[in-house]
Amino acid sequence: MSAVTEVRPVLLADPQAMPTAAKVFAFASMCVGMFIALLDIQIVSASLRDIGGGLSAGADETVWVQTSYLIAEIIVIPLSGWLSRVMSTRWLFCASAAGFTVASLLCGAAWNIQSMIVFRALQGFLGGSMIPTVFTTAFVFFGGRQRVIAAATIGAIASLAPTLGPAVGGWITDHYSWHWLFFINLLPGLFVAVVVPLLVRIDTPDWSLLRGVDYLGMLLMALFLGCLEYALEEGPRYDWLGDDVILATAWVSGLSGVAFVWRSLTHAHPVVDLRALKDRNFALGCFFSFVTGVGIFATIYLMPLFLGRVRGYSALEIGTAVFSTGVFQILAIPVYAFFANRVDLRWLMMFGLACFALSMWEFAPITHDWGAAQLLLPQALRGIGQQFAVPPTVTLTLGGLAPARLKLASGLFNLMRNLGGAIGIALCATLLNDRTNQHFRHLAEHLRPGNEAMEQLQQSLANGAAIGSDTLAAQGIVLRQLWGLALREAQTMAYADCFLAIMVGFAVATLMVPLMRKVAAPAGPSSDAH
Repeated sequence: MSAVTEVRPVLLADPQAMPTAAKVFAFASMCVGMFIALLDIQIVSASLRDIGGGLSAGADETVWVQTSYLIAEIIVIPLSGWLSRVMSTRWLFCASAAGFTVASLLCGAAWNIQSMIVFRALQGFLGGSMIPTVFTTAFVFFGGRQRVIAAATIGAIASLAPTLGPAVGGWITDHYSWHWLFFINLLPGLFVAVVVPLLVRIDTPDWSLLRGVDYLGMLLMALFLGCLEYALEEGPRYDWLGDDVILATAWVSGLSGVAFVWRSLTHAHPVVDLRALKDRNFALGCFFSFVTGVGIFATIYLMPLFLGRVRGYSALEIGTAVFSTGVFQILAIPVYAFFANRVDLRWLMMFGLACFALSMWEFAPITHDWGAAQLLLPQALRGIGQQFAVPPTVTLTLGGLAPARLKLASGLFNLMRNLGGAIGIALCATLLNDRTNQHFRHLAEHLRPGNEAMEQLQQSLANGAAIGSDTLAAQGIVLRQLWGLALREAQTMAYADCFLAIMVGFAVATLMVPLMRKVAAPAGPSSDAH
């Protein structure tokens, strides 16, 4: 047995001896913290233009309001398992919630774009530990059918919070100001910071772990993930490896990543338990977590972009148009909970992944005039798919691990979802750029004399443009309008290509579900937990 598996958390009391109401309230309080940490990933996505205007920043600078948060969060998530063993679950969660709350206050009070980027990175780093810690606590608190329901709740939050981000952010920005995107975190953050340490007493701190920890592994992991996230975020805008900075960060990420994997597999006390990947269910579960991360975050990226660029929607209109996904996911929660204790979870996960693939297929015929009504069916399928895909993945992946490895492994599992999101967004951004150019060239080839439809459109535009203008000026206006129409259609076709690419990934994942083994829900926490 490896040194990692021999470490057993020391519990203050048997969690099963706690009243059910107390456990549910404690778990719900932690879920609040997880929700606001995940919500803040995308809450700014529909409001970046407003934030940039308020801070006198350009688009290239404003995008870092989201990127800095993601880089910091993706680094701390895999460290959360080790940190919870050092500080204990309750005090890590308390520190994370308190730090997240203070950082949110600083973000709302930011005076320029540089201060905002620093505070957003601090917010992501301090709040990131709340996400994987909820997973491990749920498996300690609950057993049997209660565990399935807890996993369903966590899975719903993991996919629902980022989905609701643009809608919530758009509404807040339109009715108040972008500052309140961060100030709304203050009350729930303080609540969680006070309540969780009072109720979640499942282990004790072990500060002796600070002596034998792999600090070099931490550094290598931070370099690997930080540089990877930077390259993925900036690559689509700067021609990938054609840019010297992107090339350098890609090399640093690749070399440090190889060194980190070697270090994690050879060190006696690694910060991330890569050995858990020997378990087939865990390895497959990480793959499914990666794929769902691609689907959830890439579609959240694509839809506000389409509605803003092609349709010209405001932040509130974008939020309203994409809100239906969250509504249908919420409606699917009781349906999933009913079947989760009666049907093999693998079948439910297969259904969810297939629904997500079908939703991408329904997105594919998208046209430039699609709005909330046309998006309703594909977004409904996506919401149902998220609810039926994510929770069974959580149960099947983490349910078979001993509590001693659960803390370290849950960080890796959550990392794969965020990493999938980062890679999915980068691939979609690159695909959008390349396919838009390709479609535009193809359309431009047909905009030439002899095309009857084009000549009729040109004449119609010329008649409208000639009012109050000379002939030469009218021709210039017509050409600009034709160029704009061709670009709009090229962009719309590129969005359809992105949705089809995501569909292929989910179709492959659906076919791989039977490879997972069935995991029987245990009656309660393993004896290893005591």
